[in-house]
Amino acid sequence: MPGKKKTLIIITGLPTSGKSTRARQLHAYLSERISSSSQQQQQQQYRLHLISDATQSIPRSVYDLSPSQLPAHVRSANASEKDARAAIYAAVKRVLSPRDIVVLDGLNYIKGWRYQLFCEAKNARTPSCVLQVGCGVERARGVNEARLKAARARRRRKEEEEGEGVSGGGGGIESTKSGEEAEEEEGPYESSNWENLVFRYEEPNPMTRWDSPLFTLIWEDDEAQTRQVFDKMWDAIAGEGRKPIRPNQSTVQRDKDPGGDYLYVLERETQDIVKKILERQSDEGGGTVNIPRVANSGDSQGDGEDLVVELPGKKVGLPQLQRYRRAFVGMNRGGIGLEAVGKLAAARLRESFVGYLNDHFEKDG
Repeated sequence: MPGKKKTLIIITGLPTSGKSTRARQLHAYLSERISSSSQQQQQQQYRLHLISDATQSIPRSVYDLSPSQLPAHVRSANASEKDARAAIYAAVKRVLSPRDIVVLDGLNYIKGWRYQLFCEAKNARTPSCVLQVGCGVERARGVNEARLKAARARRRRKEEEEGEGVSGGGGGIESTKSGEEAEEEEGPYESSNWENLVFRYEEPNPMTRWDSPLFTLIWEDDEAQTRQVFDKMWDAIAGEGRKPIRPNQSTVQRDKDPGGDYLYVLERETQDIVKKILERQSDEGGGTVNIPRVANSGDSQGDGEDLVVELPGKKVGLPQLQRYRRAFVGMNRGGIGLEAVGKLAAARLRESFVGYLNDHFEKDG
């Protein structure tokens, strides 16, 4: 995998449409590709993570908005779902690193939620993509109804065994469960909950940034078609033709100078000049105050001539100076992001602020 970039793969689809099955297939495929890539390039293997409601021990009842299903300790009908999404989000963010690939298996049916995940991936400079598992509503409903019937049958069987005093410790039942039974143990949705989730499902749109690139697998796709889609996903997120990911400009620190960014320098230099004026002005007021062109330089040796503040006839107090300083900062905040263009160094900011003060002191008389 070139460039050692982490990757986030978001799986979405209708409830009981086969998302977990596709997630396990994708996990196995990526494990194979990572293993072969590491052997060819003699690099340490990447870590692969499969995150889902099951791995976070989140029951499917958290998506039920029915008032009758609301537990006594839950503050609102959708509070449990919000808490579940917060747990999923924290789990994803925790494992994102330059050596990790994250497969997020879940409903992911809200476009705002997918956008939040997209922003987190972009902020971390990592590629992301969406895999939609397509399935007809009637087929998905039939799968859920079958799981509901199987769950009811298991409950009845368990109640009968408990009534007859049969111990569940022998026979090796857990070790001999089929794959279908293991899948059913993920739990069905209550019928009303399932219908509500289908009604609220927001289809991914490949025209939007957060849903692209978008890949689709349908229920009928065989192993060959599935592998072909997985190959395209690998090329998009880990291949040579992968596009570089750039975070939003608003989240990037604009100035990498150890002295701080523009706004910090603006605040620091103006505060220093105010402090120097208060320390050096005479008790009678008036006169001039010499301000070094560089903060904390002591005197002007090696820094050029001092800046001169011409004070008015009366003594200047802190409230007046702070009022001028806030006005100056407000007018010059527009320089954020233009440090390299305008060469707005600390010395120039100090010179500009001193000139601003002199103009206002002259007006004050």
